[in-house]
Amino acid sequence: MDAMTTETQAAADRPGSVAAGPAERDLDVLRAVEQRVLWLSTAIIDHANRVRPNPTGLKVGGHQASSASMTSIMTSLWFHELGPEDRVSVKPHASPVLHAVNYLLGELDESYLTTLRSFGGLQSYPSREKDPDPVDYSTGSVGIGATAPIWGAVARRYVNARFQDGGSGRQYSLIGDAELDEGACWEAILDPGVAELGEVVWIVDFNRQSLDRVVPNISATRLQGMFAAAGWQVITVKYGRLLEKLFAEPGGDALRARIDEMTNPEYQRLLRCSATQLRERLPGSGPGSDKIAALLEGLDDASVDAVIRNLGGHDLGALTDAYAAIDDTRPTVVFAYTVKGHGLATAGHPQNHSALLTGDQMTELARNVGADPERPWERFPQGSPEAGLCERTAARLRRDPAPLQPPPAVPTDFKRTPTGSGSTQQALGRALLDLTRQAPGTARHVVTVSPDVASTTNLGGWLNKVGTWSPTERRDWFADDAETILHWREQPGGQHIELGIAETNLVGLLGELGATWSRWGRPLMPIGVVYDPFVGRALEPWSFGMYAGGQSILVGTPSGVSLAPEGGAHQSVITPSIGLEQPGCTAYEPAFALDLEWCLLAGLSRLGKPDGGSTYLRLSTRSVDQSLAGVPADPAARERRRRQTVAGGYMLRRHADPSLTIAAAGAMVPEALAAADRLAELGVGADVVSVTSADLLFRAVRARQGLEEGSDWILGQIFPPERARPMVTVLDGHPHTLAFLAGINQVPSRTLGVTGFGQSGTLTDVHRHHGIDADGIVGAALDLTD
Repeated sequence: MDAMTTETQAAADRPGSVAAGPAERDLDVLRAVEQRVLWLSTAIIDHANRVRPNPTGLKVGGHQASSASMTSIMTSLWFHELGPEDRVSVKPHASPVLHAVNYLLGELDESYLTTLRSFGGLQSYPSREKDPDPVDYSTGSVGIGATAPIWGAVARRYVNARFQDGGSGRQYSLIGDAELDEGACWEAILDPGVAELGEVVWIVDFNRQSLDRVVPNISATRLQGMFAAAGWQVITVKYGRLLEKLFAEPGGDALRARIDEMTNPEYQRLLRCSATQLRERLPGSGPGSDKIAALLEGLDDASVDAVIRNLGGHDLGALTDAYAAIDDTRPTVVFAYTVKGHGLATAGHPQNHSALLTGDQMTELARNVGADPERPWERFPQGSPEAGLCERTAARLRRDPAPLQPPPAVPTDFKRTPTGSGSTQQALGRALLDLTRQAPGTARHVVTVSPDVASTTNLGGWLNKVGTWSPTERRDWFADDAETILHWREQPGGQHIELGIAETNLVGLLGELGATWSRWGRPLMPIGVVYDPFVGRALEPWSFGMYAGGQSILVGTPSGVSLAPEGGAHQSVITPSIGLEQPGCTAYEPAFALDLEWCLLAGLSRLGKPDGGSTYLRLSTRSVDQSLAGVPADPAARERRRRQTVAGGYMLRRHADPSLTIAAAGAMVPEALAAADRLAELGVGADVVSVTSADLLFRAVRARQGLEEGSDWILGQIFPPERARPMVTVLDGHPHTLAFLAGINQVPSRTLGVTGFGQSGTLTDVHRHHGIDADGIVGAALDLTD
């Protein structure tokens, strides 16, 4: 194992915390609780796999070893350190430990202990939305749950700066050491703003095992150096007090050096040895081996067996000492050395990740921890010191639910009709500025986030208007430069957050900004802007944020092949279907500026409430003649167009005697109209439908089929059966996104779109290359109508 490197800084107890170092008698009570948590978490998994009927025979699982690895850390944290305002993200495979802790604190009914991984029961991994007991952060997607408390800290600070009601408290992440392999962790750690978040604490369960084996080359020293270089405080809890005491004995220096220098696999092998084998193997053959042998000679077999397992991550006193040393002026990482499967018969085995204890081993565990296998869910006796500790902890951690403030009313229409030419990307910036003028109370709740692309995605005007958020005010040294167009006024009252270029960080922050309504009762309206080709890169954490209850708007712009000169690297093909398929999200691809305005306002109206949801806006840089939208002048007709637009689409052109329908989305609507004009000259009439949301139209189809709740009224208005004709669909993305439209009325169809990597060239060249120009649409239409 790596040589021990420890950086600690003593700190006074933070307000509201319990005593920094428990007395030995208190540690005895804490150990008893730890043993009961170990038993309960193991028994929860055992019941799901060996006791509960399993008629299908499919594996259930539950990770007994991974849970046992975290038992000491979580017991010491909950029953000694946490305050009511603190929040904890628990590593996915330790969810049974969280349920065991919540059960002892009276936050989980006993009936749920037999439901792990069953339908409607305890979830496989902690879930804010689905578990019946308190869960601060949903985890399960490796690396995403680990970083969520960082963005939760930013969200809380933002709420406090803007509305003064975000509370306080630390933000803990309990993570496995293998989770540090995920790039999402380092993208977050290295963001410059994270170094200012002193409330962030990561505790690494450093058991040096992955799913399949002992990791031979994992290096705590290297990882510690990386955290320190990013400005984090680094605390290492490597050895327990028993080993530290032995190190002070004659020969102890040699023993420390021997353990420090041995490889991880060699150390793990020692955990599987008997006391006799340990006396033979532990001294090794190097310098000092005779001193180590003599030192061990003075110990009985039980002590020799205990010593090799006495790591800091299982020593409650060492852990509480580490918590007392946390410096709240910067982020902290605690490396807690542990044994995977600690306290179980499978402890330290390289393949114990999915191993389950046998019935005999469960009986032995019950005997070791003082539990009754016949009454596995028994709590501590009333009046016992352990029951008293549970009661005091529950009272200390009781968190009154924040009253939910209703989100502000969102206007549906600014009553302005854009003229001239412009793109939907440009319209986004104008719509945000219009919001500040026409609904300032609503605009106050909007916060925008971008990864170093604010100016290139047309947020410059908004940014200049509302300023950039920063925990403290910073001087703008270019404020007096006449040639500077974009001004970075960084202050606590700003409403734009600029991150580094990592999209994963952006959507992680979006998820947490979008969850403030459920955490502190304060609804925000977060809007993230990213280049559409990188939506795929950001998709997993954004999707997981929605799974955890985060509601936000993600803007992908520019999209498709509209950046033709930049070639295939910056041309998104699959994002329209991503929008259609993503749960918890409504996707729009508007063609005109007014469509964008209406869709944006509809998306804002869904944010910050229990029945709300997220929105994905796929925008383009292509300049479009806005008169093509044909916006009705009559107020009632205009409102009808708006309702159809936000419901999925509208009939843009209705022919007196149509031979076919052209359904187009987004930036391809001008080509559809041009093709319809040419077809008319050939005697072929065409209806033209502007599809603003393939997502909503598909949901309407499923509602018509009785497959989900909802209404199908929009289908009858834009695809009426009496006007059913052969159909051509076209969009700047994969053609299968709109292919289902022909099934609404069971008509023949041709689906046009982009199916390959892009080419550099003019927009005309690239549209022709992919067959989505007017020529391509006319050709497909003639194929159908002939």
